[in-house]
Amino acid sequence: MAPHVLMIVENLPVPFDRRMWQEATTLLEAGYKVTVICPVGKGYTSLDETINGVRILRHWLPEEGRGALGFIREYAIALFHEFRLALKVWRSDRFDVVHVANPPDVLFLVALPFKLAKVRLVFDHHDLTPELYKEKFGKTGFGHFLMRATEWLTFKAADVVISTNQSYRQIAFDRGGKAPADVFVVRSSPKADQMRTGVVDPAIRARASVILGYVGIMGSQDGIDVLLDILARLISIHQVTDFHAVLIGDGPELEASKQRAVELGLSEHVTFTGYLSGKDLHNALCSIDIGLCPDPYNDYTRRCTMNKIMEYMAFSKPLVQFDLDEGRESAKDASLYAGIHDPDDFARQIMVLINDPAMREHMGKIGRERVEKYLNWSVEAPHLLAAYERALSDRKIGVTTPTARSAAADPGRR
Repeated sequence: MAPHVLMIVENLPVPFDRRMWQEATTLLEAGYKVTVICPVGKGYTSLDETINGVRILRHWLPEEGRGALGFIREYAIALFHEFRLALKVWRSDRFDVVHVANPPDVLFLVALPFKLAKVRLVFDHHDLTPELYKEKFGKTGFGHFLMRATEWLTFKAADVVISTNQSYRQIAFDRGGKAPADVFVVRSSPKADQMRTGVVDPAIRARASVILGYVGIMGSQDGIDVLLDILARLISIHQVTDFHAVLIGDGPELEASKQRAVELGLSEHVTFTGYLSGKDLHNALCSIDIGLCPDPYNDYTRRCTMNKIMEYMAFSKPLVQFDLDEGRESAKDASLYAGIHDPDDFARQIMVLINDPAMREHMGKIGRERVEKYLNWSVEAPHLLAAYERALSDRKIGVTTPTARSAAADPGRR
């Protein structure tokens, strides 16, 4: 009988959550049975449906919590629904693995009762919640202590940890006390063949000679405010006016960012598209000349792998970013790097690319080559399967594939 995996994610619906959907379909193709529990949202409101063989159970959640009481309420409601749905699945079709993805770092509580029945727990480490808490609220205190405590408990409960990069893997050792054999790096990478589609949008190209692009969340910790200041510096300091920035994404700071753009005199140089996906996103990425990653340097962002970096490179676009550890590891020579707290230098690096089309083309080719050879899902999928082999290594029901066995030899590579 094929092993059954129950995947639980709280902050995004599936299949909108690209990483979780890629993991689910990869496991399905490898012979696992897969059920996913997630919230509704982003156009996915069916409470029980099967997509491409993956059963998805969804539940309603209140709007994202603000302040301590708001987060407690959100997480309590999520845990209630996740445990309720997990029991529903268990009664009809017992599962062998519970795969939880943070944030938050409390989903291990859903798995604990089932671990008594020898169900394995795989922790898919998406976010550094203690660092994110500190950057979001500007303090540590009791809330930060709770984030560290729940992170530690999640590591201790997990049989196997999946880290999104080498920095996260090191945290699994240092803060989680995990053994190297139990931690696998599975990067969040696109499917390179699917990121080649798209056509240039003439409406975007008509706005200026050089089109800048940003793809990401419009949140307080994502640097969108810094980006607007950088764009204003291009005009006020470098006297550049023949550019337009297409800012793609949604989030809690979207409306404030629009107002800030007006205050900075950027109305004619900036378009906020809101959330885009599929063909619309691909067409927009085909139409830009330079990708922008304004995430500021801090203990959180320097360790994070930004999906936008891979998206720019997949479409052969050079990019500019602050010099963050994992950002440099992802892009290498496909990016120019600004000093970590230097928006003036960021503007200067954009100017370098604006003034050198040949350099843009060369760096774009480097980025696409990195995606095709190293930073795409076909490279990462075997490491996911190796992690599952490890989780089920002492059970006869494990699914074994030659691809997974080969990946297991080097679980910690970048």
